Amino acid sequence: MNIRTSVLFSGWLLLSLMGISVHAEIKTGIVEEVAIPRVFRLDGVIEAINQSTISAQANGQVEAIYYDVDDVVEQGALLVKLKDTEQQAALRRAEADLRAAQAVLNDARKNYNRIKGLHTKKLVAKSVLDSAQVELNTARAKLDVARAALEQAREQLAYTRITAPYTGIVTERHVQVGEIAHPGMPLMSGISLQELRVTVDVPQSLIVAIREQGKAQVELPGGNWIEVQDLTVFPFADPATNTFKVRLKLPKNIDRLFPGMLVKAAFETGVASVLVVPASAVVYRSEVTGVYVRDADQQLRFRYVRLGDPLGEEAITVLSGLHEGDEVYLDPIAAGVELKRQRRQAQESQVHG
Repeated sequence: MNIRTSVLFSGWLLLSLMGISVHAEIKTGIVEEVAIPRVFRLDGVIEAINQSTISAQANGQVEAIYYDVDDVVEQGALLVKLKDTEQQAALRRAEADLRAAQAVLNDARKNYNRIKGLHTKKLVAKSVLDSAQVELNTARAKLDVARAALEQAREQLAYTRITAPYTGIVTERHVQVGEIAHPGMPLMSGISLQELRVTVDVPQSLIVAIREQGKAQVELPGGNWIEVQDLTVFPFADPATNTFKVRLKLPKNIDRLFPGMLVKAAFETGVASVLVVPASAVVYRSEVTGVYVRDADQQLRFRYVRLGDPLGEEAITVLSGLHEGDEVYLDPIAAGVELKRQRRQAQESQVHG
């Protein structure tokens, strides 16, 4: 069991503190019933949040490819370069048009200021001033058009240099050097391993509880579990399987996780009451599992048990073989020695009797 609450630990404290007694100097503890989260474990699949195929946005011959499959690429790195002769020429033309438009505007502004001064002195008619105003406004508009054309030319030139939108790994290369690229043509595919998520198909019987609780964990390679706070529950079920898709966003930069891997996801769906026994009291003998208990008649006995999931390193859930309030010996080795001594004494009493 990997999702635990504070009530579990408080119950374990009670288990370790209550009912401590001594039988031949052997400490015992009381089997307690505690409340723990009810957990369901399901299989999930790792997905990359950022996975995309970069396409060409301009016409041009592929001039250079700087990365290949399985290469690690930093955000902003140059991936593919297209031949840019046409775009460079268009940029120079747009820059020249902008300079020309600026010169026309400067001349129109000087002419307007000159005519305005003459009109103030009543040396020219109002119609001449209006004509100069129109020329000035036209020059300003042409300058705006030239600036927009320059921005467009710069954008078209930028389209010949395809860069990585995020840090990731190249998964597929779609073109070769020398090919002619067209807008919309795939160039390179990649994924990012920095941000991953787990997709789980959840039975509809659990989806309401999962929405309400909003708590889950994911098992990492090596057996460690991490808390997941960001859960997304799809608002519709798959009619073929009657399951809901749930996405669990993982923390960034987790090692040894790759898209397509299967992992375990644990969802908290409520609270369950279970019996717990101290881990130190459990005896493992080949295929036999048990504990030493003190019966109601104060006699030491060995009792077979069936265990559930561990609760940390100090306690284990009990499925059968014990009851709430049972007294178990915390030192099974000493308890085993004591049980043998009692049996030997019983045999000797029978012999002498």
